Parts: sequence; C-alpha cells; structure tokens
Amino acid sequence: MTSKSKSLPVGLALATAQPLNRSAWPRRLKGLALPVLIIALLEVIVRIGWLPSYQMPAPSEIAVTLTDLAEGALWKHISASLLRVLLGFAIGASLALVFAAWVGLSREAEAYLEPTFAGLRSIPSLAWVPLLLLWLGIDETSKIVLIAIGAFFPVYLNGVAAIRDIDRKLVEVGQMYGFSRRRLVRRVLLPAALPGLFTGLRSGLSLAWMFLVAAELIAATKGLGYLLSDGRETSRPDIVLAAIIVLALLGKISDGLLAALEKRCLAWRDTFNGQGPGD
Repeated sequence: MTSKSKSLPVGLALATAQPLNRSAWPRRLKGLALPVLIIALLEVIVRIGWLPSYQMPAPSEIAVTLTDLAEGALWKHISASLLRVLLGFAIGASLALVFAAWVGLSREAEAYLEPTFAGLRSIPSLAWVPLLLLWLGIDETSKIVLIAIGAFFPVYLNGVAAIRDIDRKLVEVGQMYGFSRRRLVRRVLLPAALPGLFTGLRSGLSLAWMFLVAAELIAATKGLGYLLSDGRETSRPDIVLAAIIVLALLGKISDGLLAALEKRCLAWRDTFNGQGPGD
C-alpha cells in the first residue's frame, strides 16, 4: 500500500474501492428466482398428479382465472379493498404517531396510557369484528375502523421505541446550542427517530392488509376478502389463490412505495448496506 492510499480517510478509501453506478436490476432479478422456481415446481407436481387439481390448481390455470377476473369484476374488488386500506392506514398511523410522540416524550403520559395500550394490542383481530359490527353495522365504517386498529399498534410501538432509543448526547448538544423545544424536535429528535418510524409504518401497512381480509371475509359484498370467501363457498381454489396473489402483489407494491419514500427521506444516512459475494 502506498503512502498516498494510507493518507486517505477510511470512508473515502472504501468508497473508491466500490464500483460506481452499480445497477440494481441484477439484484431485483435474483428476487424473482425463488417465485419462478416455486411456480415451475407446482406446475410440474400438479400436472403429474402428485397434487389433486381440485385442491391445488396448476399455476397456468390460476393465470387463466386471473385473466378472466381482470376482464370482469376484479378491478371493482381491488379498488374497494385499496380504498379501505388507504383510509384505515392513514387514520390508524396518524393517531399512532400522535400518541407515540406523546408517550415517547412524556413519562407521565406513558404511566397513564401504556398499560391500556398493552392490553388492547393483545386482542386478536377477529375479536374486534363482532363488536364493531354491533356498534357500527356492516357498512364501510366498521371495516375502516378495524383496519385502523390493525395499523395503529405497530406504528405506535415502533414510534415510542424510536424516540426512546435516541442518543441522549444528541439531545444534550441541542440543549447546549439553546434549541427551543420545537426546534429540538424538528432538528434532532425527528431525524434521529425517522428510521424507527418508517419501520413502524411499513409494519402497520402490512397489518392493515391482514386486517382488511379479516373485515371483508365476514361482512362485505365486494373486495378481495369477499373474493376469497366467494371462492371458498363455490369450491373454486383457483379464485382463492388468485385473490391471494393479488393481495400479495398489492402488499408488495404498497410496501415498495413506502420503502422508496424511506430511502428518499433517509438519503443523508451513511449506513451499512450489506456485503455481496465479491465484497
């Protein structure tokens, strides 16, 4: 190693050792390898008769069903479910962020609220359904409230943890510079807590999709959960699996959008991103 390379800062030396403008497409294509392998194996297993087609249709048959549904009422079911998830998640996550900030910044609020929230978050999703049906009926309100409940607790828990995990030295530095409480929150606490907050938002969005299915399986006339129930009642596993695939795709897309927003908001961080085989 030359004296010039020794004089380089460690971060700069590592940066210059990495190839520039590395494309993300090879990594994304690797992510398709496992799904493609599973589809191919299922197609072979069903076609040779190891699995009965009335229990597990071949992926090609599910693709035909998806095509038929797309030409019919599938988009109506998707739009209904998507609207419910967006509304429920927005309400639940907004309330969770407010309470997380309150509890995270105040030991007094934690003493009053945390025991109640700890009990409520242990209630299974299906246990809320009969109560919400009794209180709110079978219209959209009960479904949106149930989804909001599902989104609330992951965002709340991760929000409180993110605030409490902030390095105390950062707060002390801000106080030394004479930051007001609002400026301290905006310039120190919020940036430091953002990674944990985004983790909670992504977890809450995932649970919002799960609670959507719980709501639509019981009381709905449209939506992907209703499509699942309809496929079960008509003994159509291809419809059930088609609805599951659509739910998985929508969940992946929504999580990907939130992950892209996270990456944009946290672009200032210099974090470890993992090592490849050749690193």
